[in-house]
Amino acid sequence: MDQASMSKNSERIPRSDRPLIEVQSVDLEYVRGSERTLALKGTTFGVEKGEFTAIVGPSGCGKSSLMKLITGLRRPTSGNVRVDSVDVQGPVAGVGMAFQNPTLMPWRTTLNNLMLPFEIVPPHKSRLRSHKAEYLSTGEAILSSVGLGGLGDKYPWELSGGMQQRASLCRALIHQPRFVMLDEPFAALDAFTREELWGVVQSLWMDRHFSAVLITHDLREAVYLADTVHVMSRRPGRIVASRRVNLPRPRTIETTFSAPFIELVHELRDLITREQRA
Repeated sequence: MDQASMSKNSERIPRSDRPLIEVQSVDLEYVRGSERTLALKGTTFGVEKGEFTAIVGPSGCGKSSLMKLITGLRRPTSGNVRVDSVDVQGPVAGVGMAFQNPTLMPWRTTLNNLMLPFEIVPPHKSRLRSHKAEYLSTGEAILSSVGLGGLGDKYPWELSGGMQQRASLCRALIHQPRFVMLDEPFAALDAFTREELWGVVQSLWMDRHFSAVLITHDLREAVYLADTVHVMSRRPGRIVASRRVNLPRPRTIETTFSAPFIELVHELRDLITREQRA
């Protein structure tokens, strides 16, 4: 790939003054007895409101540790994490989360699984009993939007893996969270189902305009879904490159065969390979 193509398709990312999520010079050290592991060192990046961000990097570079810091499940050893310009001191309210495994409760129907955020997230939990029909209608509508209309009364074990992951994504978004964390949400699925769900997530994002942070090893997935891709170094992790994905939306599987898409995927792969060998 020539330098001109790299510059055209993967420009440096400008920073706004007030991003929704700010990670500033963060170190994170895990201490287990006498053993100390520095997972992150001087990690800095931001996520704008309404931006779809992907984080990629070598295995063990600290991507999941970043997710824990952003959601307040861990505190940094040093540095600052802010959401809406407020220092994160504990678990952040109003966050949607989806993981590699759907984690749906097997004893609840699909629709009742979707109701869980309404049961625990203010102000919904105080309104749920008196406005239950309204909330159930909301759940049925979002299921229909991802192709699961009429399946709300099915239990998770009656759905395919791809259907379960669609339901998990709906549950992460149903309460209109400030942002959504997606931790390898499609890694356990076959290639065709995974690519199908890229389109589902893109449609949900374009319709709802939520902010998202996607953690993935799949560089095609990152380029397909994201506005911005951040590349992490090997452990201790830090952001070593940030690239803008200048591809029109909606993106399709045909987009993945275009020269700009392929060039950016190759550039990201080269950056990660370089970090692995450093």
